[in-house]
Amino acid sequence: MIKKPTYVISVANHKGGCGKTTTVVNLSAELAKMGLSVLVIDLDPQANASLHIGKKHPSEVTVTCAELLISEVEKLPLAIHSDTNIDGVSLIYGSLALGKTEDELKDHAPRPSEELREKIKPLIGIYDVILLDCPPSLKLLTSNALAASTHFIVPVESGSQYGMYGVTDLMKLVDKIHRINPGLELIGALLIRHDERQTVCKLIEASAKEQIGKLIDIRIPTSTKVNQSAITQQSLHALDRTAKVSREFRHLAETVVKQLN
Repeated sequence: MIKKPTYVISVANHKGGCGKTTTVVNLSAELAKMGLSVLVIDLDPQANASLHIGKKHPSEVTVTCAELLISEVEKLPLAIHSDTNIDGVSLIYGSLALGKTEDELKDHAPRPSEELREKIKPLIGIYDVILLDCPPSLKLLTSNALAASTHFIVPVESGSQYGMYGVTDLMKLVDKIHRINPGLELIGALLIRHDERQTVCKLIEASAKEQIGKLIDIRIPTSTKVNQSAITQQSLHALDRTAKVSREFRHLAETVVKQLN
């Protein structure tokens, strides 16, 4: 029996507050709306994706991504939660304990950057898409995400003069990860909080194209609905599917599926 392909997509950027979690949450929701089976793995110690998608607080969850990374693969079924706030999206929770997990991987794992890839191998062929929400760091958690991925997206905060901070270092890390994961492909940079009328946004757009090499032809605008959706633990689609920001995430999902196919 031939397994169906599973696309594992990291959403990564060294800079905090650039829209990684917003992208993961709403891309997962839109992909599920398209009929795909989706799993979100929260690798960020802040666990914001888990707080948005999950029905439990991360502190109430026995097996989070932290425990999964440093345990045997037998714990994988206990880590997956299919009852979430977004229909069709399953979740492996993040946890504050992920901060200590990096140290344990460094000290005890035989191949510290490849633990996640080994742990999720049984899921290949089960889900259509696995989305990895990376922390704002280029340490072992992000390395594990990229090593386990088939593709990655780089969200860039277009409306900030610091939007490109850390991107060069991220691309250098990707080059290193290619040694253990040569098939890792860039989907593109995704411009977040973009306003084409602003000079800073135009400058960031040009810089992102130059430094990252590829832009996704989607522009996510600034919207108060992003915070509303997080507070109410809904996707933007569920909050207001007609809003411009919701439509752009829908277009993002369509663009990603087209590229993966």
